[in-house]
Amino acid sequence: MGKTANNGFILIVDDNPTNLSVLCEALNCEGFRFRVAVDGESAIAQAERNQPELILLDVQMPGIDGFETCRRLKANPVTQNIPIIFTTALADTESKTKGFSLGAVDYIPKPFAHEEVIARVRVHLQLKQLNESLEQQVSDRTKALQQAQVQLVQQEKLSTLGELIAGIGHEINNPINFISSNIPPLQEYISGVTKLLLLYEQEYPNPTAKITTAIKDLDLNFVIEDMVKILNSLEVGSERIQNLSNSLRNFSRSDSDTKIFADLHQGLDSTLMILQHRLKANGDRPAIEIIKTYGILPDVNCYLGQMNQVFMNILANAIDALDEAIMQGKMINLIPQIKIATEIDSEQLVIIRIADNGIGIPEWLKKRLFEPLFTTKTVGKGTGLGLSIAYQIVVEKHKGVLEVNSQSGMGSEFIIKIPA
Repeated sequence: MGKTANNGFILIVDDNPTNLSVLCEALNCEGFRFRVAVDGESAIAQAERNQPELILLDVQMPGIDGFETCRRLKANPVTQNIPIIFTTALADTESKTKGFSLGAVDYIPKPFAHEEVIARVRVHLQLKQLNESLEQQVSDRTKALQQAQVQLVQQEKLSTLGELIAGIGHEINNPINFISSNIPPLQEYISGVTKLLLLYEQEYPNPTAKITTAIKDLDLNFVIEDMVKILNSLEVGSERIQNLSNSLRNFSRSDSDTKIFADLHQGLDSTLMILQHRLKANGDRPAIEIIKTYGILPDVNCYLGQMNQVFMNILANAIDALDEAIMQGKMINLIPQIKIATEIDSEQLVIIRIADNGIGIPEWLKKRLFEPLFTTKTVGKGTGLGLSIAYQIVVEKHKGVLEVNSQSGMGSEFIIKIPA
C-alpha cells in the first residue's frame, strides 16, 4: 500500500519541530498524504472535522498529553475507529500497557528509524483497509441473510395464510349456500301458510274454544309478523356471511408465483372485510371510521395475494396505532379514522395512500421502519417482519415504491406506488 486510501491522510501530532520534520520527510518520501497538529486539543478538532486514516500521536505534549488525547478520540463515536500509533521515547512496560489499554494499536520508539516508521504505518493502514473490507462483507452478508429470511417467512406466511383463508372460505361457503338457497322457498311457504290461516279466519270467524285458546296462547298475529322479520334477518345475515366468504376467497385466490390482472379496490375491500372485527367499537374505544376515496384504476398486473398481504400489514398497523393513541389518551374528542385513497398519475403509476390519525411515527423510528426484525411493539404483539415484508413485496416484487409520511403525534400515511 504505497499511499493512503483515496483522499485519506495521516495526522501527525507532535509539538517537537525536529520530530515533525523527521516524520513528515519519511511519509513524504513514500507518497503518503499527511497533516500536522502540535497539541492534543487541535488534533481532536482536526480529527472530528475530517477523519484521518491513521494518527501518529506523541505521548508527551503540553496541555493534554497523548494518553488523554487518545482517550478522548476513542470515546468519540466519530473518531473511535481511527487507528492510533503512539510515538514516544518512553520504553517502560507500564506506559506501553496504558497506551494499549486506551485503544492504541502500536508504538514507534524515538529516535525514529525511517524504515520502521514506514513499515508500521504501512501495516496498520493495510489492517484498517482489511478490517473495513471484512466489515462491509459481514454487513452485505447480514443484509442478504435478512432479506432471504424475510422472503422465506413471507412465502411461508402467504402459503399458510392462503391455505387457511381459502379453507375457511370454502367451509363457510357450503353451509351458507344451503341456507341462502332455502330462504326464498321458506318465504313462499310461510306466505302461503299465512294466507291459509287468514282464509280460515274469514271462513270460520267463530272457532271452537280450544282453537281460540291455542291462538291466544301462541299470540298468532305476533308470530306471523315476527316470522317475516326473522326471515329478513336471516337473509341479511346470510348475505353478510356470503360477502365475508367471497372476501376470504378473493384475499387468498392468487398464486404467489403468478402475476394476474386484478382490481386492487377489491383487494382493499376484502382486507377491510377480514379486519372488520378490529374496526368495530371495542370497550372504551369507538368504532374506527373508514373513509374511502377511490379513483378510477385499471386492473393491475400484480401478485394479488402478496399485495393483499401488504394491505393487511399496513391496515393492521394503522389500527394498532389508533388503539395505542386512544390508550395513551391522545385522541380525546377525536374520531379514530383510516383514510384510503387511490389514483393513477401521469407516469402510469397506481398510487394507494393509507393514512390514520393515530400517534404518528418519530423521525428516528422512520429510518428503521422497514428493517427486518425491528419492532417497537411488546413481546407477543409484533415480529418486526410485517413492514419489511410489505417493503420487499412492493419494491422488489413489483418494482414499486413504499414511502411513509409521518410526524410524532400527527398520524401516519403510507404511500404505495406500483406500475399500472
